[in-house]
Amino acid sequence: MDAFPLFVSFGEALTDLIRREADTWVSVPGGAPWNVARVMACFGVPSAFGGAISRDCFGDVLWQASERAGLDLRFLQRPAKSPLLAIVHETHPPQYFFIGDDSADLHFDVAALPAGWAAAARWAHFGCISLVRQPLAGRLVDLAERLHAQGVRISYDPNYRAVMDASYDPVLARMMAIADLVKVSEEDLRGLFRTPDEEGAFAHLRAMNPAVPVLYTRGGEGATLHADGKVWRAVPPAVRVVDSVGAGDCSLAGLLSSVLRRPERGWGEHLRASVAAGTGACLAAGATPPSDELVERLAGEVRVSGG
Repeated sequence: MDAFPLFVSFGEALTDLIRREADTWVSVPGGAPWNVARVMACFGVPSAFGGAISRDCFGDVLWQASERAGLDLRFLQRPAKSPLLAIVHETHPPQYFFIGDDSADLHFDVAALPAGWAAAARWAHFGCISLVRQPLAGRLVDLAERLHAQGVRISYDPNYRAVMDASYDPVLARMMAIADLVKVSEEDLRGLFRTPDEEGAFAHLRAMNPAVPVLYTRGGEGATLHADGKVWRAVPPAVRVVDSVGAGDCSLAGLLSSVLRRPERGWGEHLRASVAAGTGACLAAGATPPSDELVERLAGEVRVSGG
């Protein structure tokens, strides 16, 4: 029996149906939790995605992409249910809605996970719309709390979507209370706290758990990392951006993989790896993870200060 993965990301895997010119559409496998797991595996961390996908053509593509990425497929379930789809009908700016009434993701069964996996896990990741969609959301928050109590470290990326209204506030509070690492963006802060005051929202978020390290991404401006009462700032190198899709997921995976693989490094160096990974994701179309070699090269060009 193969060893269990060190990292498991739980939530939704879905298909993005993206409208192009002349009313043509393209389908792309996606879902932030799935993408984080895929990038972690690409960065050399034994990883799995814990979730459920359909048994049709959309699910087949997600399964095949998971297999190619080297994810542990024992954590991927396939109930006889419909796919979860994100209909991206405008891209500038993005406008979208989800189709997924009683879809496969909602039928993920925590009890069906392989026995003994949690004893091997060092990190478990949660976030995005899986924490809104019931009954899945309740199962995942309960799972996160149990894992936290068992000593598994929890990473959390709210990854704000329009479906996260005031009813999401209790989930945000519960996840912040147990998180060992949090990632947020400016868009997340505006949406989660329903305010244009990003800095005020960030202060509110930090007050929910002042001890948790927070990665605050700011797009092309770079990112800050708040940990141990200190702040590190990182500015990315100037690059020609091809596509920023998935850059946030790559930034988080870059940070987590650095923490897992190089724990002797300090937060400033972990932040450097994070920004390098996010920058590398912008150099190719689609949510394409950068290679280790590209991340290492870009890391040398990231300017880090503070601490």
